[in-house]
Amino acid sequence: MDNTGSASEIVGKKIFFLHPSVVVQNRIIPELVQQEFEVYAAKDKDKLKRVLKKYPDSVVFVDINEHMPEKEWETWINITLNSPETKNVSVGIITANDDELIKRKYLLTIKVRNYTILKSDLDKAMAHIFEVLQSLDAKGRRKFIRATTENESNTTVNLPINGLFTKGMIKDVSVVGVSCTLDGNPDIAKNTLLRDIQIKLQTTILNVEGINFGSRMEGKEKTYVILFTQRIDPDVRTRIRKYIQQNLQAKMDKDL
Repeated sequence: MDNTGSASEIVGKKIFFLHPSVVVQNRIIPELVQQEFEVYAAKDKDKLKRVLKKYPDSVVFVDINEHMPEKEWETWINITLNSPETKNVSVGIITANDDELIKRKYLLTIKVRNYTILKSDLDKAMAHIFEVLQSLDAKGRRKFIRATTENESNTTVNLPINGLFTKGMIKDVSVVGVSCTLDGNPDIAKNTLLRDIQIKLQTTILNVEGINFGSRMEGKEKTYVILFTQRIDPDVRTRIRKYIQQNLQAKMDKDL
């Protein structure tokens, strides 16, 4: 596969599972999210095709057992791989179909990137998918996925300043930290340790501690960058990644 530009080299590639099975939705996608891949579920092949034209270096995994006959999937995949607008899309198969002739057809004739069989050994399948994504440099130079939350009323932060809790709005979030605005634009010295921070991500409320990395004026509001310390609970990281994926999926669903 050829890279079509520097954007994905920096921020990584979007990964779509088209008509994912229950196992993929409940096991594969959540695991990839926790590994900091940008993953989406798609349920309409025609709408996905339009999205792929917008993100032409994406990765798509198709289950040829789902939604329509395998022969129709063969046609859809061939058109995707040979269309000028989507020829740089990487297509893989993830399915319970272990027919050796079908597998050879997709790998050797159609030339998909992988053919992963989902049977009892999910760990082996997961490792195979992970290797494929690594070979495609799916993360690019980005280490962490993040969600922009500026226009969401239920993404807030409360943190103690001089013994009093100050409320603010989160602008974006990752497992590394948040950027936010705070009521009253308080002065917080760089590298100040902030304990007992409460962040609200829609219905999820999390407690963390962080360090003020710095701030800058943007119009009449000051934006603060708060980096979480290494003492953050692993479960908090898990829940942040889950929220980010839900946030990104909701935005992508407008096109899907």
